[in-house]
Amino acid sequence: MNEKTQLLLDRTFNFGVNTLIFLDKLPEHHIYKVPKLQLARSSTSVGSNYEEAQGAVSKRDFANKIGICYKESRESAYWFRVLGKLYTSNSYNKSFESFIQESIELKKIFATIRHSTIDNK
Repeated sequence: MNEKTQLLLDRTFNFGVNTLIFLDKLPEHHIYKVPKLQLARSSTSVGSNYEEAQGAVSKRDFANKIGICYKESRESAYWFRVLGKLYTSNSYNKSFESFIQESIELKKIFATIRHSTIDNK
């Protein structure tokens, strides 16, 4: 496994774990339950699907898993934006912005990987 792959594996793992830690710190209210659950699922799915992509049986399988990483990164950005609007406390604003930025960067990375995989068929 090359160094860039390992760095991205670590980055996606940390994205999911850090999201769960952050969500656990947010105040509880029934209205936030669904967005928090959706975000927990999508953010951890990024890393798990990238991990699965490493064991892909074909380029097509790899591209499919990377496409899922791309979609889950987009979804994570969406749910961070939703929760950022719901939690209006200034103490969370920088965290939401940081997580949104990370999910956008991951989305761009996976888009690039997928395009290069498809173009090299």
